[in-house]
Amino acid sequence: MNRTKIEWTSWTWNPCVGCYGPGGTREKPNNCKYCYGKRIAKRFFKDNPDFEPRFYPERLKEPYWVKKPSKIFVCSMADLFGDWVPDLWIEAVMATALENPRHIFQFLTKNPKRYLEFKGFKDIRNAWLGTTITTYDLENRERLLSLRNLSYENYKFVSIEPLLGNVSKLNLNGIDLCIVGAMTGPNAIEPKKEWIDSIKHNNIFWKNNIKKYLPK
Repeated sequence: MNRTKIEWTSWTWNPCVGCYGPGGTREKPNNCKYCYGKRIAKRFFKDNPDFEPRFYPERLKEPYWVKKPSKIFVCSMADLFGDWVPDLWIEAVMATALENPRHIFQFLTKNPKRYLEFKGFKDIRNAWLGTTITTYDLENRERLLSLRNLSYENYKFVSIEPLLGNVSKLNLNGIDLCIVGAMTGPNAIEPKKEWIDSIKHNNIFWKNNIKKYLPK
């Protein structure tokens, strides 16, 4: 686990690392153009520069060592609920969350429909369930609908990062928190004022990387 500068959490925890992208496969990856994970892997992961999904079972015990109640971002360097991830990996991570109720475990995926496959979340009340949204289109609408339709009573959030378009037509009812951030890295797309104004919710967390674009 690592202390992090991500404003909405305290720790990042990566028992899994690597990703094929939304709807991607080993044979045909679908890498997000704004993926920071793949950039980091190429620079620093000498054992896995291609960002292949890998499981590190020895890391499952790390949250037990953190005694102070904390927010823990699960798999900041992976998509734990990608279709390529074995059930056993997910169930092992969920077991750690269940056994550490003093912490809040923040799950974030671009494949939220797969949350439905794991009924154990009903018992993990300290798990936040989230999905990533970037703009208004069919793919993002389906992600949001899958999250909103979950019958679990877990805290639900969306990460609108990077903000890449108008989202006023997205129905955010039933969502507890919206985290909003701008695109960063090479060739970053600056968020337009109308995109920012299109976000309507009573609980918005503006990340530092987008604050400079907000009205004074």
